[in-house]
Amino acid sequence: MMAMATITAADMYRSGCERPVLDPSVTARRFAWFETVGYVGGVMQPQVTSRSVAARYVQLILGCTVLGSGVAMVLTAELGSDGYSSLVSGFTIRSGLPFWLLNAVVGAIFVGVAWLRGRKPGPGTLVQWFHVGFVISIMLELLPEVESVMGRSVMLAAGLVLIAFGVAAYLASNTGAGPAEAMALSFDPPLPFRWSYSILQLTCALVGWLMGAAIGPGTVLIFLLMGPAVDVIRHFWKWLEFPPIEMVA
Repeated sequence: MMAMATITAADMYRSGCERPVLDPSVTARRFAWFETVGYVGGVMQPQVTSRSVAARYVQLILGCTVLGSGVAMVLTAELGSDGYSSLVSGFTIRSGLPFWLLNAVVGAIFVGVAWLRGRKPGPGTLVQWFHVGFVISIMLELLPEVESVMGRSVMLAAGLVLIAFGVAAYLASNTGAGPAEAMALSFDPPLPFRWSYSILQLTCALVGWLMGAAIGPGTVLIFLLMGPAVDVIRHFWKWLEFPPIEMVA
């Protein structure tokens, strides 16, 4: 029988590619508790351990927690929210319905459209959808009010950094994307995520603004920088990447 060689999931997905890369010198330094793929008799065989599955979902929860904390900081800074939130706020202003209800409706529409385009929801879709909102609610109660422009600007910048790392981490768990990210990913290809996400945020912000929602510098920074920032983090932190669930089921 042919001897087995293994590569980590991070090596399989370096630079966002789908082809596995066999590099034993790199493998020895990577995290052994991730899913590995072995070649047995020339056939690629996934090997999944309970520890690797746990690591995937721990990363999902932590990523969504960081994301929610970042969104709360951006909202507290009151210098403009993300485009998706602006869209929901606009619908709230026009309809008079509760924000949480319209957030659920808009989210369901986004996930449904993405599903029709081939981006299937997963456990991470529900976790992102509800856990992030839960974290935002808690953090809004804990964060202090900041009155100075400098303090609000610092809080905005910190929030944007947390959002970028949170989105990158939870997407890298490959357990399913939340509404905004799923919609953007459903257009990749042909449009890379870094641009589809920015275009989505811009479109949502404009529609929300036309319906009366407030936008600001934070809104502009999110649609300009967030998509590219998430791509950069996932490119340089490849150890965050897990293979898609369907590959290891």
